[in-house]
Amino acid sequence: MRSIVSREDWLTARKALLAKELEMTHSLDALRAERRRMPWVRIEKGYVFDGSDGKCTLLDLFGGRSQLAVYHFMLTPGSDHLCSGCSYTMDHVDAARQHFEQADLAFAAISRAPIARIEQVKARMGWTFPWVSAGDGDFSYDFGVSFTEADRAAGRALYNYDKIRIQKSPDMFGVSVFVKDGDDVFHTYSTYHRGTELLMGAFNWLDLAPGGRNETAGIMSWVRLHDEYPQSD
Repeated sequence: MRSIVSREDWLTARKALLAKELEMTHSLDALRAERRRMPWVRIEKGYVFDGSDGKCTLLDLFGGRSQLAVYHFMLTPGSDHLCSGCSYTMDHVDAARQHFEQADLAFAAISRAPIARIEQVKARMGWTFPWVSAGDGDFSYDFGVSFTEADRAAGRALYNYDKIRIQKSPDMFGVSVFVKDGDDVFHTYSTYHRGTELLMGAFNWLDLAPGGRNETAGIMSWVRLHDEYPQSD
């Protein structure tokens, strides 16, 4: 039970917290600026994906924009598992991209599962964003979200910049950002694990409430596919 105080005492506490919030905001502004100054790496490989309209390249995913955000969605070939965490994140995308696409940022999700499976999941979830299959190509391995059985068995499957050792799952999740200049594509940024919380808008609402993220039973313990929540009037 929280302490119950007068409006004046509450205002004093709120102003003290506001000072810390402003300090954090300024620190985040500086961090974001540093992120934008990260060096770039030229993409040398000609990655090819399977899309709903046939084969496409990484350059094609930009459409008419100069920047591209990619979500590495955990959808493993041969598995019927649909990651609730990835799905939770993707539920935010279509609403957001109607805005960020106006600011020169394209979006695509990429998984290793066949395009037929991807289209099945999109139809079930009601998503409309571009989503392509990397198949057996190098893309998901090169960007640190897929791991061979041999690497996992040998303890070489390292994720999130060598912070986490992967033993069971052949696929993980993350976000990568690319820029194009003419026909040249450059990798500018990738983030994994808790770095993707930036995209989970519902958490930001919960973080404002006294109950927070309601994770007393475990991290994201209440999160389900959005069509699996109990329905109410």
